Amino acid sequence: MRVALVTGAGSGIGESSARLLAERGHAVALVGRRPELLDATAGAIAARGGEAKTIVADLGEADGPARVVDGVLAAFGRLDVLVNNAAVIRNDSFDRFTIEDFDLHVAVNLRAPFFLVQAALPALRRGDAPAVVNVSSSVGSIVKPSTTLYATTKAALEYLTRATAYELAAAGIRVNCIAPGPVDTPIHATYSDDLDETYRDLARRIPLGRMGAPDDIARWVWWLVSPDTGWTTGNVVHVDGGQVLGLPESAGG
Repeated sequence: MRVALVTGAGSGIGESSARLLAERGHAVALVGRRPELLDATAGAIAARGGEAKTIVADLGEADGPARVVDGVLAAFGRLDVLVNNAAVIRNDSFDRFTIEDFDLHVAVNLRAPFFLVQAALPALRRGDAPAVVNVSSSVGSIVKPSTTLYATTKAALEYLTRATAYELAAAGIRVNCIAPGPVDTPIHATYSDDLDETYRDLARRIPLGRMGAPDDIARWVWWLVSPDTGWTTGNVVHVDGGQVLGLPESAGG
């Protein structure tokens, strides 16, 4: 049985991805900061006959990635799939961002994926069809006001995807990236005081006319770690309802 590590697995894209991977026969290590959410995800997986272990960790801490990988190997003895989904977002105008804001975004959104892959590398080299999926964002490719720090780290994550895909290809380790558009997940509440208005604004920017659901992204996570896509690496796949194509005409210029 392949073992998958999913970060940010307590809600949203991470939860949906973990549940789908479990349905497709993976044992899943669920990583996040809130044990009650991880336990709920693990319970849902167990109720459907799957196997999941929870690892409570703050990936913003320097030793977080190594401790997480050690925990996965202690629980399962192997690691075949890594899904780097955990992220933080704090929106503001450029002149208001602080050094603390900068360091937090880099620590969680970029440093953690970098060192999770590095820590997992010995296990991945021994893995069954080893694969890494990084979760970026459409704002890594488009300019959206107030997202400068978040978008910068996501653009860097996309470069990291291509660089590691190239370097690790000789070991048979595939690395791909999904760049979602606006998805209905709890992350929006971390930066918005008016969630209804935020959702209306996000939805109007989507040519296909709706925000995404976590399952829209989870299906691509599964597809990119599946052995059926074994000749695919170094890609950034936009799963965003067409957001990177530009605003719909009805939304204005």
